[in-house]
Amino acid sequence: MSQHEATDAQKQRKGLSRMGHAFGYSMAGLRAGWGETAFRQEALAAMVMLPAAFWLGRNWVEAALLAGSVLMVLVVELLNTGIESAIDRIGPEWHALAKRAKDMGSAAVLLSLLGCGGIWIAALWTHLAQ
Repeated sequence: MSQHEATDAQKQRKGLSRMGHAFGYSMAGLRAGWGETAFRQEALAAMVMLPAAFWLGRNWVEAALLAGSVLMVLVVELLNTGIESAIDRIGPEWHALAKRAKDMGSAAVLLSLLGCGGIWIAALWTHLAQ
């Protein structure tokens, strides 16, 4: 079976079959992400921060903002890893556009970390000030 036929087979799936296969692909992506040091470190931090979000948040909106900012970091890290993998698949030689794509992915991770940190610092400051 060619790659094109395999891709078409997935597109032909409907309902629970399509959802089941999509879930499997998502789990494979999380396993692949776990193999990356940065994602693993952020995921371990999330295992502490996500429960803490529900302790620190005074209502569901605050808890959702705290938890959402942590999840945002994980999502951006996975997207950055995907960009890097796609660039590396194209070829190992240095190219200005490849560098630009990787640098922009890295900048996205940095901004998500800064946003998450800012939200958590503000919440902790407010919580501890009372």
